[in-house]
Parts: sequence; C-alpha cells; structure tokens
Amino acid sequence: MAVSDTPARPGASSAPAGGSARAARPARRPRGEGQWALGHREPLNPNERTKKDDNPLNVRARIENIYAHRGFASIDPQDLRGRFRWWGLYTQRKAGIDGGRTAVLEPHELEDEYFMLRVRIDGGQLDLEQLRTIADISQTYARDSADITDRQNIQLHWIRVEDMPEIWRRLEAVGLQTTEACGDCPRVVLGSPVSGVAEAELLDPTPAIDEIVRRYVGDPKYSNLPRKFKSSISWLVDTPYEVNDISFLGVEHPEHGPGFDLWVGGGLSTNPMLAQRLGVWVPLDEVPDVWAGVVGIFRDYGYRRLRHRARLKFLVADWGIARFREVLEKEYLGRGLLDGPAPELPGKPIDHIGVHRQRDGRNYVGAAPVVGRVSGTQLAELADAAAEHGSGRVRLTPYQKLLVLDVPPERTDSLVAALRRIGLEAFPSVWRRDTMACTGLEFCKLAIVETKARGQELVARLEERLAGADLGEAGLSIHINGCPNACARTQTADIGLKGQLVVGPDGRQVEGFQVHLGGGLGMAQGHSAGFGRKLRGLKTTAAELPEYVERLTRRYLDGRTEGESFANWVVRVEEEELR
Repeated sequence: MAVSDTPARPGASSAPAGGSARAARPARRPRGEGQWALGHREPLNPNERTKKDDNPLNVRARIENIYAHRGFASIDPQDLRGRFRWWGLYTQRKAGIDGGRTAVLEPHELEDEYFMLRVRIDGGQLDLEQLRTIADISQTYARDSADITDRQNIQLHWIRVEDMPEIWRRLEAVGLQTTEACGDCPRVVLGSPVSGVAEAELLDPTPAIDEIVRRYVGDPKYSNLPRKFKSSISWLVDTPYEVNDISFLGVEHPEHGPGFDLWVGGGLSTNPMLAQRLGVWVPLDEVPDVWAGVVGIFRDYGYRRLRHRARLKFLVADWGIARFREVLEKEYLGRGLLDGPAPELPGKPIDHIGVHRQRDGRNYVGAAPVVGRVSGTQLAELADAAAEHGSGRVRLTPYQKLLVLDVPPERTDSLVAALRRIGLEAFPSVWRRDTMACTGLEFCKLAIVETKARGQELVARLEERLAGADLGEAGLSIHINGCPNACARTQTADIGLKGQLVVGPDGRQVEGFQVHLGGGLGMAQGHSAGFGRKLRGLKTTAAELPEYVERLTRRYLDGRTEGESFANWVVRVEEEELR
C-alpha cells in the first residue's frame, strides 16, 4: 500500500504566492512498503538487515561450533537477539526487573544469560519416547521447568547455550525439533488434538501437516518472511482458526466430498483482525501446495517497512479476498481453485477435557494443568500413566491442556485417578478449565506484569468462592496476558486481561490489567466472532483481580436471562454493571 508523503490539498495552486513563474517541484515518489515482488529489496529496518546479512538458519552452526564452547559472552548481538529465534531460542528476562522498566531498559539490560527454548510439536502430537525425552531435558537442563503453550508447543526455561548441541541431539533422535519455532518464518502448525481418533472426523489432516513440515520447515525459500506466520489445519472446529494467518477447516463439498475450507489474514496483538474465508474447497492432497502459495504471497508481497504492519492480515485487509485469491491462483498455483461451501459449525463448542469415546471404541482423556504450567517431573509421570493405561500417545491442545489417547474403557477411571495424583485434572472446575496465561514477567522480556502465578492464584480463589457457580456448558473463559501482544488471545476471551501498570489505592503504579469483556470466536452454531468490549477506564490492579472477577461473575449469574451468554449479557447491561 504505497501512499504519497505529501498529498495534494484540494483547491491548492501549484504556483507559489506572489505569482512567481518558478516550476513546480516534481511529485515525490510514493514510499515503498518493502514488498519484494514490487522490487523493494533494500532492508528498511534493522530486523530486515539482520536477515539479509545472513540467513538465520545458519546460526545453528555457530551455536554448535562456537557459542556452545565459548559461552554466552561470545554470542554476537545480532545472533543473540535475532537469528537465535529461528531455532526456538529467546533470552529470558533477568530476575528482579519489574514491569515498569520493560520499555525503559536496553535489551542487554533486560536479558539473563539463560534461554527460553520452544520445542515445536506440530499438530500437538507426541509419542511416549518424545514425551519422556522432553521430560528428561527439562529435568537435566531446564531446572524442571515446562509450560504447555496455546500453540501446542512446550517451552522450557533456564537453558544454557552450552547445552544446546546435546539438547538438539536428544530431541532430533526422537523426531522432534526446534527449527523455526520462533522468528519471521512458519511457526508450529496447529491441529486438532484428536485427529485420527475423533468419531466426528471425516478426514484426518495429519498427512498434510506432516508434509508441510517435511517440505517447508527449514527451507531457506520460506525462512525469511516479513513477520511470523501462524497456521492451523483441522477437520474439527476445535482450534482457534479465525486468528491464524492461514487456516484449513474441514468441509464437505456437495460434489467432491470431504476437503478443507481456506481462511487467511487472522491475527491479534495490538491491531486484531479475524481471518476471512477465501471461498474455496481444497482437497487433502493439495493442502501443502496451497499453504506454500499463501506463504509465498506473504513473503513476496508482505509489508517489510514497519514491523507493526508486517503481518499478513494487513495485506489481506488492503487487497481484499477477491484479489488475494486471484494472485494465489494465477501467480503461485498456476490454476484455479474450486468454489466451496462454508463449514458447518457444531451445535456446541468442542471441549476435549474429560472422558470421550474414540472411533475405535477406546477412550481419550483430556486433563487440565493450571494455566499450562507443568514440570519435567510431571511430564515424566504423565508418560508413565499413558504407558500404563493407553498406547502412550499424548496430545497437546491450543488451550494449554493435554490428552491421553487409546485408553480401554475399563482403564479410564484408573487413568483419571493417576492424572489427579500428579496434578492433572480430568474433571476440573470451570475456572481451571477455561483460564489461560502467557509466559509473563517471570521469563518474558516484553512482559509488564506477572501472569502464571496470578492465574494460579485467581483459579484457586475462584474455586473457593464460586465453587457452585452454574456457568453452563459454555463456561467463562479468562485469558491473562502480560503485555499488549495477546499471546494468550486476550481479545477473544469472555474476560481478557491485558497487563499494564495501573494506579493503585495509594496513588502509586502497580501491576494491573486493562479488561476486555465479551470476546469470542465462531466455534459453534449461534456463536459470532468478535473482540472483547473495552470500557474507558476499566482496569483492575493485580491484587484486586480475584475480587473483580468474582463480583463480575456474580452479577452475570444474578442478572442473565435464560440461556443468555456472557458475551450477550456484556452488550446488554449498563457499563456500571461491568465495573
């Protein structure tokens, strides 16, 4: 989207005052947005320069051959704060630095000499050997830390660069990787945690996910994108498909049978947008090619000048769906795509927590940690429970939860009890089930407030005070984020909490949250997607958060009409009821 820096003013004369006959200045050339396809190849910001100077995938060799031997102090800053991300590595926040200094200190002042390591788990699928390996790495190298993310990854903390060669060796020996788990590249591909076993699934997309990872992850042709690229491929409506750069959702074509509906241009952060349907039907075997075509458009036409406008959603918004489809078909696929119907949403949101029947007659059991926080010890114990009660297959969900597959009906109760003993609850409270939190101040250099501990405290307080609350099947989702970047999908929760500093009772700045109310996605019939309502001045301190959520919930329970959802209640009531 190129615009003139000095647009002409309507009615303005080209001649200067006083009638001088000087020639008018030539119009300035419109500023480029860094789009490669339009010839704008010169890097327009430091991030683009870093990528042009050296493909970030090359940094692994330096980690293995230099940095792992010479230590943290030997790491080149451009590698440390840029290229390391392509291998799943971020420096973690130095302990003791409060959120008020996040935007004040330089990166080297914020960062510790340890790393967060993101293990990508495409489709959320783990076998027993992989789970045990992650648990062992956590216990050996990561101080027993582990978080299940809402992108179906596992994040470890306290990682030293000296240990990375051995960590990679162990992960890759069991078919796991950290390649492009972060960075301006294709991140982990979300998938249904019950792909291949769900009774309602007509087409298992796992082969397409596996083929995308095999073909394109680690390929230099796709490793330098304007920003991160998030994908979701699922037959069932059980992933947040509307907030990804690209999503494939299961649909039956009246003539061609089961395939996938294509959505593009979703994303949250500080300028949230929902993905839009392209209106095409894609058969399973064409999903990888179509996925690569969309990534190619983003690579070549995406905006690289300003980082805050470098996501695919801005290109889709400017072009519109019709032009996007035309470019995809003509320039990247070389053929047209079939028109297709919209997917049919389920009658109610799909929730995998608890005991559910598989298509083969066995069960799967979904269990909830608290806000995704687990440990290597728990993961090792989970592996033992999965081996004893099932086939050893475990899945992670995009909601910071986990599933154990292939459980014989007669072994189900025993598994539920075993999970409970290690702190994983198959029949959790609504608060434990529906509360998510990002990494937060404990480890993240971008965070302003603590999230994991706040989330754990909030769940415990609500379980105590609202133990008997009847919130129905829909529940009440609470998403806690440590900054405006929405890693915990703040805007799409019933109660979204965006971390910031607020004025406390004594007039001093303290940790707190801006409140978003009534957000949600189109996950079931009758559900409309939309972002949470932000009321002017609606904030809470972190200390007052449990009391605020309790007060708001009680008002909803007391004032709702029969069958009225929280989102509809939020729109209907006076603002004072929401404070």
